[in-house]
Amino acid sequence: MDNPYKPIPVELVDTYFETNDRQLKSFKFRILDEDVKKLFDYKPGQFAQLSVLGKGEAPFGIASSPTEGDELLFTINRIGSVTQALHELEAGDKIGIRGPLGNWYPVDKFEGSDIVIVGGGYAFTTLRSLYIYLRDPSRRSKFGKITIVYGAREPGLLLYRDDLEEWKNDENLELVLTIDNPAEGWTGKVGFVPPVLKETAPSSENAYAVVCGPPVMIKFTLPVLHELGFSKDKIYTSLEMRMKCGIGKCGRCNIGHKYICVDGPVFSMAELDELTADL
Repeated sequence: MDNPYKPIPVELVDTYFETNDRQLKSFKFRILDEDVKKLFDYKPGQFAQLSVLGKGEAPFGIASSPTEGDELLFTINRIGSVTQALHELEAGDKIGIRGPLGNWYPVDKFEGSDIVIVGGGYAFTTLRSLYIYLRDPSRRSKFGKITIVYGAREPGLLLYRDDLEEWKNDENLELVLTIDNPAEGWTGKVGFVPPVLKETAPSSENAYAVVCGPPVMIKFTLPVLHELGFSKDKIYTSLEMRMKCGIGKCGRCNIGHKYICVDGPVFSMAELDELTADL
């Protein structure tokens, strides 16, 4: 946008709970200005700042794909004053948005390769955006096999369950869903994401992996990917949780010489190794 400090007005079109505990809620927003709408050109992995008058603003990954149309989807965990204010919004309410911000998953680099998407909990937001972008008929033939391994503590905490049901019928996707412990009526995998990923054993030959989830999940997933043969330059993750101002001015998101909200939030593990070596 022309002025990164100035929020643009958006209207809430629809909202609904994603999880049975009613902590995570999805919001569909529409940009009101038609000229501004044309400028809001985003890609999977980017984020935006949502602002509620009198409450403040906070960064959230964009869960929709630009291939889905004009509405912007965000899935928000109720954990603070801003998110509480967002959860209290109703259809027709208006808030501000700044963005799109940050970089994105390197889909151009992924062309001609298989892709393994590994997600856990409510960090599946930008991964949803990525897969819907990849499966769009205009570009699906540019990529090889796509595998998704996604887990949550229990079935009721999986996000985008309608999408997941649809994806189960996608012949061009291997979808593996898992929960931490057995649950009545559950027919998918049972176990934490890392061992389920190891059991699934996607090939690392000519393949990239994208991982997003709780830090502990990522910590134990990376050794599995290395064991499967994925090199650090073929593994990407997002540090969206470190976002602050979104434009590299407050200095609160830096790692080494990089600002996560300007140079990221998407990095390869090889890049992160270089950054942490500078600390």
